[in-house]
Amino acid sequence: MTWVLPFLYSDRRGKYAPKEAVKSTYRRQRAVDVLFLRLSVKQVMIQVEGLTKYYGDHPAIVGLTFHAGVGEILGFLGPNGAGKTTTMRILTGYMPPSSGTARVAGYDVVDQSLEVRRRVGYLPETVPLYPEMSVVEYLEFMGSLRRVKKLDERIEAVLEEVSLEERAGSFIGNLSKGLRQRVGLAQALLHEPEVLILDEPTIGLDPAQIIEVRKLIQEIGRSRTVLLSTHILSEAQQVCDRVLIINHGEIVVEDSPGNLQAQLAGAERLIVVTASETAELARLLERLPGVAEVKQGMNEGEVQVTCTAGNDVRPLIARKVVEAGMDLLELRPVGVSLEDIFLQLTREEAAPPVEA
Repeated sequence: MTWVLPFLYSDRRGKYAPKEAVKSTYRRQRAVDVLFLRLSVKQVMIQVEGLTKYYGDHPAIVGLTFHAGVGEILGFLGPNGAGKTTTMRILTGYMPPSSGTARVAGYDVVDQSLEVRRRVGYLPETVPLYPEMSVVEYLEFMGSLRRVKKLDERIEAVLEEVSLEERAGSFIGNLSKGLRQRVGLAQALLHEPEVLILDEPTIGLDPAQIIEVRKLIQEIGRSRTVLLSTHILSEAQQVCDRVLIINHGEIVVEDSPGNLQAQLAGAERLIVVTASETAELARLLERLPGVAEVKQGMNEGEVQVTCTAGNDVRPLIARKVVEAGMDLLELRPVGVSLEDIFLQLTREEAAPPVEA
């Protein structure tokens, strides 16, 4: 990196950007080192450090740093316009970054773009299909462009992998959207890529089709590295081994869905339901040690109890409710969902600065 002016820097690509745009890169370095050690047991297939992209003066992504290993499904989670598609286009060689580095299977996406493209299968949000072609004709066409060896064998293999053997001769224009999405996955897998990049793969599908595509992605992810972008929180929770939440072009948190829930859950919340009146139940529970707050629930006789951190008050609540002569119908914890975490983090990031 070469400094050319006090407020600008230039990288080896000759691009310039404000110095503030990459400050987060340096702040993340220690976290990067820890993550690299955690992934050392696996081969690192995607390695991104300080990735920044400007459209004119507008920063689409700023200082992104993350890794993904073999056999890992990494979820790229964020609201529309957060920078997910921009990052994926850089990783597939579609466009260069303004600064920072990205390597796929050990190859630089700028200096060794052709090597990267040989190793990446890409399913964009809008799949480029030809409705007048049959499924087989389309795969033959895509395979010839990629110069796939033993093409007939590969077509047979991917059709089986995505469960399209029976529709091989069907015209793409006559297929449902879910089946067309499978055709898109087939072309992405045709050249046996080591890395699969999927941009909103279930968008526009009905519930049954979504379940089918998610199962397929999980099966594919057993032997490949999958980078999956989505703004559907349940999808990331069900499919991904690890998630990155991105907002305004920056990563705000990174971990497994389970760890995120455990770390950000805070105080435990409980739902208590009795056959008594809500007000009477609330008065009883508010006086108990370890109870921070009691809120009215959705139904009569139901309350939501927030406990102070580290206190399991369920036995105490059950005992006191019974001693008070109330019929206890339900006592259960309320887990924090990935949606709660996502909304909390993106709202915090979006909060405007307080002016002095």
